[in-house]
Amino acid sequence: MFNKFVNSLWFLMLMTSVAFAQLPDFTEMVKNNGDAVVNISTTQKAPELMMDSDQQQIPQDIPPELEDFFRHFFQGPGRGYVPRETNSLGSGFVISNDGYILTNHHVVNNASEIVVKLKDRRELLAKLVGSDESTDVALLKVDASDLPVVQIGSPEQLQVGEWVLAIGTPFGFEQSVTAGIVSAKGRSLPDGNYVPFIQTDVAINPGNSGGPLFNMRGQVVGINSQIYSRSGGYMGLSFAIPIDVAMNVAEQIKTKGKVSRGWLGVQIQDVTRQLAESFGMDRPHGALVAKVVPGGPAEKAGLQVGDIIVEFDDHVIETSGELPPIVGMTPVDEKATLKIIRQGDKEDLIVKIGLLPAQAVQLTPSSMPEITVNRLGLGVVDLTEEQREQLQVEKYGVLVQKVSKGIALDAGIQPGDVILRVQNAPVKDVADFNRIVAKLPADKSIAMLIQRNGSPVFLAFKIDK
Repeated sequence: MFNKFVNSLWFLMLMTSVAFAQLPDFTEMVKNNGDAVVNISTTQKAPELMMDSDQQQIPQDIPPELEDFFRHFFQGPGRGYVPRETNSLGSGFVISNDGYILTNHHVVNNASEIVVKLKDRRELLAKLVGSDESTDVALLKVDASDLPVVQIGSPEQLQVGEWVLAIGTPFGFEQSVTAGIVSAKGRSLPDGNYVPFIQTDVAINPGNSGGPLFNMRGQVVGINSQIYSRSGGYMGLSFAIPIDVAMNVAEQIKTKGKVSRGWLGVQIQDVTRQLAESFGMDRPHGALVAKVVPGGPAEKAGLQVGDIIVEFDDHVIETSGELPPIVGMTPVDEKATLKIIRQGDKEDLIVKIGLLPAQAVQLTPSSMPEITVNRLGLGVVDLTEEQREQLQVEKYGVLVQKVSKGIALDAGIQPGDVILRVQNAPVKDVADFNRIVAKLPADKSIAMLIQRNGSPVFLAFKIDK
């Protein structure tokens, strides 16, 4: 009995030692790279009204032209607004020994003073060389030499499930180290069209922003930028900007003083199962073209609404979110090969990448007259010239005035939408739309292209027998 106990204990100890042996050891990596990670503190100045303890508060919601009068009456002469300083903390890392540092745009945005604190306790004033809000990347410069630098790695070689490590200043706790694994790659987040985020379960909290994400070879593969949280703290979902995206932005800022992005001139969306069926595809994949900008690179290349982009220069496009970062990083005026699916057939198109213009302003529809509904539960009207201009509709389309309970409502169509196409057939007017709807087959996925607040989108539905 005693021998069995000893054998069991020995086996348990052996298994424990094996388990410990399989866990990664980050100590050398932290020793080799911690010196290149910095703490960034910023000061922002905002106007604030200062009052002595015996002064009364100026009434709120007074007209601006009477503000000086009330300030003089309540506070006396010589009183007014004085600067109020606010502070924020973040992280960053040195990318060149002459003092260039990467961090997040939101860490240094609107800062009147930026202080970089090194691991050796030195504090240096930093100059903002430039920043890019779209990618949330900022480039700083400090007056120093022979600084320790990080090694830059390849996010493309990073594998899901691989161990990664972060060093930063969460809640002001400098040189804090956390580790986890890569949860996913190529994540598309709201307001992050040009960043294929790396998702990890590394503990990231306020103050970690701008800090490096290392792979197990001690190379930086990302900049920790965002967390998904309902509490304001870490909840297991962290997102990092791939370092190749950040370095591309930094190089453009350094050499040109601004960031230029490639532009295709299309609006795209994901292909759902029903849309894939309606377009004759064996499975959902690719980026569905919902709009082609007139005069843009895509139109000049022959791309059409309803085309599905499945490859861009040998990059396979599984979801629509994968396309914008690739296009954005493509040099302007460079030619690229698009593989598309058009009405079930595959084609290749050559497109010359353009320069991304300023974002257009979206408008809302005007008032709509009464109308009766059709078999889809839709009531539509012809567009006036004024409505076309306001809704940015160039030629065809009908305006949805009513959506009754039924097929259209279930598909997500809303009053104010403009129906542009049904099963790839352009809708010229109300009569044409009703004629197309009357001939739609039952029990088959139907694709409908609508425009909502200036943005086109495909929806799919089925008509029951």
